[in-house]
Amino acid sequence: MAFVRVCAVADLEDDTPLAVDVEGEPVAVVRSEGEYFAIRDVCSHADVPLSEGDVEDCAIECWLHGSRFDLRSGKPTGLPATKPVPVYPVRVDGDDVLVSLTTNQEFPQ
Repeated sequence: MAFVRVCAVADLEDDTPLAVDVEGEPVAVVRSEGEYFAIRDVCSHADVPLSEGDVEDCAIECWLHGSRFDLRSGKPTGLPATKPVPVYPVRVDGDDVLVSLTTNQEFPQ
């Protein structure tokens, strides 16, 4: 599992998503409730960036239609989205936040 540096810990404000590119994949990185998360930065309902939405209670909300996704699992917690989005492993190494695109999740097309 290869981890890639995406930002510094200081670059993240609590509950404020940061859009990053990881090897060509759009990823939203979030620090919420003291934990770090990485989720694909594309809503599964509409092709818009989740990083432009709000974060609350460990979920990110799509700004366009209000779909919500659990940051831990990628599962939708609010309509109109019904399909999950991939989440990625995150680790903090000193002052750096690292993300791996490796995931064991199965996502139907």
